Order: sequence, then structure tokens, then C-alpha cells
Amino acid sequence: MISEKDVQYVAGLARIHLSDEETTALTKNLEKILHYVEKLNALDVTGIQPTSHVLPLKNVTREDVVKPSLDQQTALQIAVEKDKGSFKVPKVIE
Repeated sequence: MISEKDVQYVAGLARIHLSDEETTALTKNLEKILHYVEKLNALDVTGIQPTSHVLPLKNVTREDVVKPSLDQQTALQIAVEKDKGSFKVPKVIE
């Protein structure tokens, strides 16, 4: 199904250098994977709903609750440096 030439071609597209031993091993592994996929394709899955995850997932989030926030002066009390009503931080982009 898949040849070493195919593996070398894909490796070239991915700009990956494979030794001869790696190419042989990868070819065998890909053959096994494709053989397994063939087995899966042979299964009768009519009536089975597709799933995105094997476990039932529930999004765990809290309710949004509006709370009063800090005013500017209170927030700036913890600032190491401040300038014109804002936090002053070191320049990180040249």
C-alpha cells in the first residue's frame, strides 16, 4: 500500500531527513496503521452517533456576576512606577 518512495516523498515535503533505517521503520509503521484503519472501515457503524470525545463533557463555568471594580487611584496604589494616571512598565519591544 505505501512504499519507501512514498515515505521519502512526504519526508521531503516536510523537509525531514530520514536515514534508510528510519524510512524502512516508518514505512512498516504506516503500513500497520493503514491496515488497522482498513479494519475500522469494515465495521458496521450504522445507527451509531459520531462523537467528538469518549467521555461526556460539560462546560464548567460560573455565572457572570457584576461586582464593583477598583477605581483608578486604588489600582495605582500598588504600582511600582506610574505616569499620567497609568502603570509605567519597562519597554519590552525594541
